Amino acid sequence: MSTGTHAGTEVAESVAADLPEDADQWSAKLRHAAVDALPPQRLLPDRQPAYVASWIYVFGVVTIAALVLVIITGMVLAIFGPTWWHLSSTGLFVNSLHLWSVEVFFFAMVVHLWGKFFMAAWRGRRRATWITGVVAFVVSVGAAFTGYLSQQNFDSQWISTQAKDGINASGAGAIFNVTNFGQMLMWHIMLLPLVVVLLVGVHVLLVRRRGVVPPFAPSDRSAGDTEGASTAEPIPTEES
Repeated sequence: MSTGTHAGTEVAESVAADLPEDADQWSAKLRHAAVDALPPQRLLPDRQPAYVASWIYVFGVVTIAALVLVIITGMVLAIFGPTWWHLSSTGLFVNSLHLWSVEVFFFAMVVHLWGKFFMAAWRGRRRATWITGVVAFVVSVGAAFTGYLSQQNFDSQWISTQAKDGINASGAGAIFNVTNFGQMLMWHIMLLPLVVVLLVGVHVLLVRRRGVVPPFAPSDRSAGDTEGASTAEPIPTEES
């Protein structure tokens, strides 16, 4: 029985391999588009350019690592609830981890954005990469704001009462009530984190597709070169 089944499988695979691929099928089109946009050697490269060893390239990875810790600690807090993170020593510890991972996340992201801004990271058809990074930062600010409103302590009460007047003046208070704990909690643990993770995922895929932005090539005359030495070779970039 096993021999017959194995032989039947081989015949089926052979027949399927001999059939011409129908290029009009949506699955084939989607597969080819995905491979063309993100070939395996770019999606999981074995090597990176030498300039990636510079410290300024570290903060993007630090941001992602902090985001992972934010999500993990946030899931634990969501499971056990406000009473646990206010009264339990373990809950207070996890809440502190969540807070400080958010602090590291924003610190690393701000340094990452400023570093890429001064490097003109939108060069080389990388505009979408830059835009997704900036939008992810803006959405993260909203996620952090709703997180402060979800603390269920005097800080969150003070922040909500101070913020509601400004939000009501803009006309958004009718649909975004900062004094409504349930609404702010759902924004904080469901909607905004989902958008942030999606944007970060797209951002990383675009980095893999377009490559890491290189630094500017050295000028023809460096500060210490007063005798007109040979021009430094331009730094190679990955193909688009």
